[in-house]
Order: sequence, then structure tokens, then C-alpha cells
Amino acid sequence: MIDIHCHILPGIDDGPESQDMSLDMAEIAEKDGIRVIVATPHTLNGVYLNRSEEVMSRVQDLQEAISGKGIRLRVCPGAENHLCPNMLEHIKRGDAGTINNAGKFILLELPSQSIPNGLKDEIFSLKVAGVTPIITHPERNMVLEHDPEILYELVNMGALIQITAMSLTGEFGELARATSELMVKNRVAHIIATDAHSNRTRRPVLSRAVEYAADILGSYDEARQMVSERPDAILRGEMPDIPEPIRTRKRFRFFVKSKRR
Repeated sequence: MIDIHCHILPGIDDGPESQDMSLDMAEIAEKDGIRVIVATPHTLNGVYLNRSEEVMSRVQDLQEAISGKGIRLRVCPGAENHLCPNMLEHIKRGDAGTINNAGKFILLELPSQSIPNGLKDEIFSLKVAGVTPIITHPERNMVLEHDPEILYELVNMGALIQITAMSLTGEFGELARATSELMVKNRVAHIIATDAHSNRTRRPVLSRAVEYAADILGSYDEARQMVSERPDAILRGEMPDIPEPIRTRKRFRFFVKSKRR
């Protein structure tokens, strides 16, 4: 399995505080069957600014420590980039990192309580420049939880959607669970990632979420693609094969509301 969204670098954001914690996370990931992790520290969110060259240096240091411990895990550079105006310029300056520094895919984090007016313009500009945005954990965005129609529009524009493993398994609450479940069922979610931050409460584990997704989809193979073939294509800088989304807006809204009773 491949985890394209993980805060595993120590002392760089709100992830692990020490290298020992990072190594514990690496061991947890290896035992779960994860073989590649993209290190995605926060940047451009008004709290952290982690430039690509600094991330790359820290990835190399952590990889050496992981290999020295005999842990079979490869770490690649990336970033969780908070949506800002002129994302292309941030990429060119190195303030926004792309996955594996390939300049093809970028993790794009939205505010938790709103959808900025310039989102579609930024997606359009990125796509024109050959960069595909991957929207991170939209199931935890208050607007998208209640209006999934926006997600279909973003996917139709060429964006990919990543949901968090712990959302699907219920650790982020019932609304996030219900939202992510319907996103999987309606083929609006393309990738499952851990968004892990520690070796304790937010651990790098994907296997449980894959089992949940397999039950929802009725296909283990299709669920596995969300943590293997699709992220592998992204690491290689290639657009993954994704299914046609199923548009069932009314049913989605009713399901989410009924689960909150």
C-alpha cells in the first residue's frame, strides 16, 4: 500500500515531535502493509511554511534513519498545501510542494468551515499548467458535508479526491464517517490516505479503511486500487484510472441527516 498523505517528518509541523516518534510511525506503517509514504507537512496555512528544499532534506535524513533501523519503508517528499491565491506561483517559488517533487500532483487543503470563492479558478489554472490538485479530506469540510454537489463539479474539472482512513472507520465522528462512506459508494472519492500525525491517536494505518471500503463497494479489488494502483500512478506522475462518479445528491443528503439522529 501507498500512503500519499502523512505527517511523518519530525519537528516540522503538528506531526511527531521527535525522530523516535517518526520511527515508531514508520514501524506501524510497515506492519500495516504500507510500503511507501509521502511526507506531507503543512505549508501556507498561516502557521507553517515548509519549503520544498527543506522538506527534501528532512526526508533524506528520515529515510536514512528508517533504513538504519531495518524498516522496509520508502519516504517521498510532498506537502499538504493550504489553498491560497496564485498556487502556481507558490509552486514555482518552492513554498508549495508537489508529490515526489514531480510537479504533476499537489495536495490541496481547504478551510474546514468554508469553500473559498477562488477554488475553481485555482483548479483551472493548475490543470492548464499540467498540475492535478488532490483535494484532501473534504469529508471533514462543513460545507461539503452538506452539499456534495460541489465535489462532482471539482471532479469534473479534473481534481482528484482523497479521504482519510480514520474518517471512513468512524474515528472522526459520525458525520465524517457517513460523508466519506457515501463518497466511496458514489465513486467520488479516489484515494484513501492516513493523514497520520503521531504514533498514538492518529496512526499511519490503512488496512482497516480498505476493508470498510471493500464492504461499501462490494469489491476488495476496487478498494485496494484506492491505496495501491492510483497512488502508484500519482507517484509516477501519471493520471490514475478513476471511475465515473454516481450523482445521487438527494440520497446523499438524506443519508447524512438520518445518521445524525
